[in-house]
Amino acid sequence: MNNSTINTEQGHWILAKMGKRVLRPGGKELTEKLIQGLRISSDDSIVEFAPGLGYTASVLLSKHPKKYIGVEINEEAALNLTHKLNGMSQIAVLNCSAAHTGLSDACSDKVVGEAMLTMQADHRKSEIIREAFRILKNGGQYGIHELGLKPDDIGDDIKHTIQQSLAQTIKVNARPLTKQEWCTLLIKEGFAISEIYESPMHLLRASRVISDEGIFRTLKIGFNILTHHRARKRIVAMRKVFEKYESQMVAYAIIARKP
Repeated sequence: MNNSTINTEQGHWILAKMGKRVLRPGGKELTEKLIQGLRISSDDSIVEFAPGLGYTASVLLSKHPKKYIGVEINEEAALNLTHKLNGMSQIAVLNCSAAHTGLSDACSDKVVGEAMLTMQADHRKSEIIREAFRILKNGGQYGIHELGLKPDDIGDDIKHTIQQSLAQTIKVNARPLTKQEWCTLLIKEGFAISEIYESPMHLLRASRVISDEGIFRTLKIGFNILTHHRARKRIVAMRKVFEKYESQMVAYAIIARKP
């Protein structure tokens, strides 16, 4: 990915260009479950990895935390989010990698990251999780919302096929993991698992889009897709992959605690 400008060839940015705001695999409902489980208070300092368009940032800020820091590697997305959140003194947006934030040790009560670890190689996932652990205070919580695979004993062949199909259609080397694999990564870096939530991966189903976006925005998104041939072709291809592997793909939200 070109980190200075948004790569509109990637599936999530194509959807964003068509007007879609909620780009998480488990939809708005799973994001809200995750945030509810984190029990954010006005005393909390929050760091969000890869806030993107800022949907989750707005939900987090509605809880009135003491401080919010967004860590966004994409320069254009970071700039857009800075403008969107302009005027709020307790807010900062950093244009840097989630693996190397430059933040102080134990500076945060909660760290949130959605739909971003999936896009990383396994060793890079571990680097980001390690950084979350470093910047959290003792007892702090790390909440993730990512694309997953099931069952836990899914065969390597089908896992590789799904990863390859996702890479071809969304133009990102997505590497979803099973629930057990996600938990193992977190535990390996020192976390203890507190909560696990699960939701179907229905990102492009009409019912999910309406639930996430509302009827009027859904109609607008539909119109935009119909009138943009190249985008429509890509989105149809993505939906076919999601439908083909619907029984193996799932969304997981996990809350882990730093002991």
